[in-house]
Amino acid sequence: MTRDTPSAERAYRRTLALLTLVVALWSAAWAVLTPGFRSPDEQNHLNSAVRIAYGGGWPPPGEARFAPVTEQAVEEAAYPADLPGRWRYRPDETQFVDLTPVPADERVRIDVGNALPAPGSNATVDQMTQHPPAYYVLGAGVLRLTGTADARWDVALLALRLLDVALLTATVPLAAATTRRLTGSRSAALLAAPFPLLIPQVGHIMGAANNDALVVLTGAGVTYLSARVVTGDQRWRTAVGLGLVLGVGLLTKVMLAFAIPTVVAAYLLAPGPRSRPRAGPPVLVRSGRGLVALAVAFVVGGWWWARNWIVDGAVQPVGLPRDYDGMTRVPADQVLEEALGRTAQAFFGNLSWLEIHLPGTFVATGSTVLVVAALIAVALPGARRGAVTVALLPLALAAGVVGNALQGWSETGVLVALQGRYVFGGLAALATLLAVALWQLCLRRERWTAVVVPGFTTLAVAAGAAGLVWAFGAMYRGPGESAAQAWERWAAWSPLSGTAIVVVLAVVALGFVAGLVAAWRWYPAARDLRG
Repeated sequence: MTRDTPSAERAYRRTLALLTLVVALWSAAWAVLTPGFRSPDEQNHLNSAVRIAYGGGWPPPGEARFAPVTEQAVEEAAYPADLPGRWRYRPDETQFVDLTPVPADERVRIDVGNALPAPGSNATVDQMTQHPPAYYVLGAGVLRLTGTADARWDVALLALRLLDVALLTATVPLAAATTRRLTGSRSAALLAAPFPLLIPQVGHIMGAANNDALVVLTGAGVTYLSARVVTGDQRWRTAVGLGLVLGVGLLTKVMLAFAIPTVVAAYLLAPGPRSRPRAGPPVLVRSGRGLVALAVAFVVGGWWWARNWIVDGAVQPVGLPRDYDGMTRVPADQVLEEALGRTAQAFFGNLSWLEIHLPGTFVATGSTVLVVAALIAVALPGARRGAVTVALLPLALAAGVVGNALQGWSETGVLVALQGRYVFGGLAALATLLAVALWQLCLRRERWTAVVVPGFTTLAVAAGAAGLVWAFGAMYRGPGESAAQAWERWAAWSPLSGTAIVVVLAVVALGFVAGLVAAWRWYPAARDLRG
């Protein structure tokens, strides 16, 4: 444990604030960098938020359609022309680098005449109404509050992307607080803060418009509150708060149902009379509080899924039937390896609509590090109960993704829905597990852990910057072209001017430097810490 002093606490808060700023600026850079609709289902997410903003409601699954403005925006965005970094070049397909973008001032604007589909429209189905509407209500509110509900489509899209940036940013202090709660170490908490920078796919997805961002934030909230519970916080208000956060997650996407084991484990593993006399209430009382948390979650958001089962006969109805024609069949002896590999690839780096692949060496290395860190965190003493509790969320999410794909394969012979982003609901938990493992490897000594903070932060910032550089080339730089040509293409397609992009990149660079300076100053600031 560390000695609490005002100077150390001030230094910790300052350093954490700057590291949080680094993550925010990094994800904002992704929001500006990625071409429009070059993230899975991004046009659908924009369409659904605009529909709510204009009073179009939430139609039953399969009945929502693209508005005229969405269809024109998709055309103006040149989707789905192949980006230059696609994993396999297709000479017969339209190439993004060969197209001329519509000038910014000529791009279609959202207005009352094009924001909603006409009655009986046979436009493209917007399958997002297979999910609850929480994220889209929030997105519609942002469009209205920022005045972008009647802006150009690319400006409105950027507003939603920045909403997701804000939601990701809020997870950083939650991950740090979770780690500090489990370890009592400020230095370990600072190790959790820059974790997102290590995963390019996090920046790409959280810098895009999608409902996964609210899943990531509510997952971080469940992780933190569960960590409080398993370390002895048995207050009723904590149980209610945990239920509220879980309920909001359930009103966003079904993925938060995989957080239920974490909540259950938190109450069952919390200290009680058998393990530590007078440390907490008996197991039946703790279980009762856990049931209250789950009941609150059901009242807030769980009812949606029960209603689906009663009305539609399925927990999550199909918003858009999948066409399996032309998909590659996977042999039985390869299916598990293929499912695990593709999920890991999509977790670390499958940009755009999964067609730009991070080199496999990085994926294998990253996967190994996370697995080993989780094993260390749950095996070594010091924070074992808390580590087991928080580890259940990413484990359940990953198992759910792979299990669902394997079930689909058993019926069709193809593997689909292997989206690594579905595991991002456990992002704060993974950050915590890695930080706990590093703290344990430092023999749970605060000063030794503090020594690791500068180097780990430098590694994370370097990885974050490298990911942006890689994506820039993969999205804008054609074969044989210079970086200057790619820059001109980026500026031409962007909702921002070239000057504005320069300003954004300059602010990002200054933020990176500030974060690095704060990390390198942490050890001197922590010199009076014991442990």
